[in-house]
Amino acid sequence: GKPMRESLGEMAYSASFLEWFSEEARRVYGDIVPPPANDRRILLLKQPVGVASIITPWNFPSAMITRKVGAALAAGCTVVVKPAEDTPLSALALAKVNFLFWFGWFCLCCFCSHQISHQCPQMLSRDPPEGAHFYATSCFLQLAEQAGIPPGVVNVVPCSREKTPSVGQVLCTDPLVAKISFTGSTATGKVLLRMAADTVKRVSMELGGNAPFIVFDSADVDSAVGGAMASKFRNSGQVLHQISDAVSQGAKVLKGGKRLDGSFMEPTLLTDVTADMLCTTEETFGPLVPVIRFETEEEALAVANAANVGLAGYFYSQDVGQIWRVAEALEVGIVGVNEGLLSTPEATFGGVKQSGLGREGSKYGIDEYLEVKYMCYGGLKP
Repeated sequence: GKPMRESLGEMAYSASFLEWFSEEARRVYGDIVPPPANDRRILLLKQPVGVASIITPWNFPSAMITRKVGAALAAGCTVVVKPAEDTPLSALALAKVNFLFWFGWFCLCCFCSHQISHQCPQMLSRDPPEGAHFYATSCFLQLAEQAGIPPGVVNVVPCSREKTPSVGQVLCTDPLVAKISFTGSTATGKVLLRMAADTVKRVSMELGGNAPFIVFDSADVDSAVGGAMASKFRNSGQVLHQISDAVSQGAKVLKGGKRLDGSFMEPTLLTDVTADMLCTTEETFGPLVPVIRFETEEEALAVANAANVGLAGYFYSQDVGQIWRVAEALEVGIVGVNEGLLSTPEATFGGVKQSGLGREGSKYGIDEYLEVKYMCYGGLKP
């Protein structure tokens, strides 16, 4: 589980996506384009892609669902949610709390504005693959109906760790699924991309990252320390193997480095770190701060951009020219300048390189669940 403060923060954060996309639903605009000839009119229509498979991780078990499902329903898509096998209850509890509160009036707007795909029930009615076990709670479905969501529009499919591969295969290969949205590791994302390729599905992926945190000479150091604590020490996990690897290659443990009671780990500061150690090449889930010294701006950017992933990057500086140079040069999808907490429903979330495809949140998040259809209305009298 999470500390209570982080848990309460995530619930507010998850609700904010439902509020945001409930308002964005009415702004899914098409276009009327000036035609090349006066005997026709050109219209660009936006329509839902169809059934969306939503596959979410354990570390933000509520917010990752609402960030995806909120956009999908706002676009007019039906969804099948597969929560992480470690945190299925969050998805089911979410149906009772956030979904029930927001979706009642939100869905009326979505469903009246868009053509809804009704293929989810057809897909779920098929026999599951051998060894797979599907279930969804009748309580969830009843609450969804009470909130005004038509039956079969929102579906939850929890499963055990052993059944996850077979369930995931169905969600990524079934011909009735038009869209896949996944948050998780880069390795798993590549597997899902290969599955989706045979039927050429729309895919958005929020995959792994290893966000650089750069502190330049002009930075407010106290502010940088606070930003590092906020951005790097949330959702901490197991990092002992990264510490052992770094120490074996010459790094020094300046502070911490030991396991505490239970699953807790001391906040750890490593010095004399090099760019080829695991702590700089693997995604870190834990309170670990590996410090690499640099002399020039170019050197700092070279280290930061050496990774094959690029989700987020942070830097602290008071030099305005440097701020623009570094922000534009960092090979990431999200940049924090003198700020450690960045996520908000109003802005995009997503990475570059092997950190994923597409964007979530903001006014662009709905586009991941929409197709643009060109309609030419001809035969008009000039």
